[in-house]
Amino acid sequence: MKIVSAEFVKSATLPSQYPEGKLPEIAFAGRSNVGKSSLINTIARKKNLAKTSSTPGCTRLINFFIVNNEFSLVDLPGYGYAKAPIASKREWGPMIETYLKRRESLESVIVILDVRRHPSEQDFTLIDWLHHYEIIPTVVLTKVDKISRSQASVRQRKIKELLALTADPILFSARTGEGKDLIWGAIKNLLARNKPA
Repeated sequence: MKIVSAEFVKSATLPSQYPEGKLPEIAFAGRSNVGKSSLINTIARKKNLAKTSSTPGCTRLINFFIVNNEFSLVDLPGYGYAKAPIASKREWGPMIETYLKRRESLESVIVILDVRRHPSEQDFTLIDWLHHYEIIPTVVLTKVDKISRSQASVRQRKIKELLALTADPILFSARTGEGKDLIWGAIKNLLARNKPA
C-alpha cells in the first residue's frame, strides 16, 4: 500500500472524545512494551507518528491516526504493566472494552504479541472480548529479529495453537521491516471485506 499521508488526529479516553468516525478504523491492541507504537510507525513509514518509549505503559490513551484520508489506525492503551498505578490499570480495561463495544467504525483489531512469550491472561481476555463482539482478530508476533528463524516458526505454531487461531500469526520485526507487507495485506483485506458494493 502506498502511504501518501499519515497524521495524528487526537487522543481520547471516553466515547464523547472520539473523532467523528466517518472513516473505517483498524485498532492495534496488546501488552505494554510489546511494540504497538513501533509497528504503527513502521507500517505508516513515519518514524514518530506514534510515540514510542523504552518504558512500558507509555500509551495510556486511545490514539487515532488518519492514513491517506481513507481510513484510521487506532493505538489502544497497553495492558499488563506491573508498575502502572492501580487507578490506571483499572481504567485501561474498561476503556478498551468500551471502544470495542461502542465504536461503529471499527472494522477489526490487530492483536500484537511478543513472539518470545506465551499469551498472558490479559491477551486471552482480549481475544475473548473480540469474539464476544464478533470481531475477528489478526494476530501479529513482534520482535522476531531477537530469535532464530526456526525458533520463530516454532513459536508461531505454538501461539496459533494456544489461541485456537484459524490463520497463522504474522511474524514482524520493526528493526528489519519483516512482515510489514503481510500486515498491509491483512489491513487491505479487512477494509475491502466491509466496503460497500
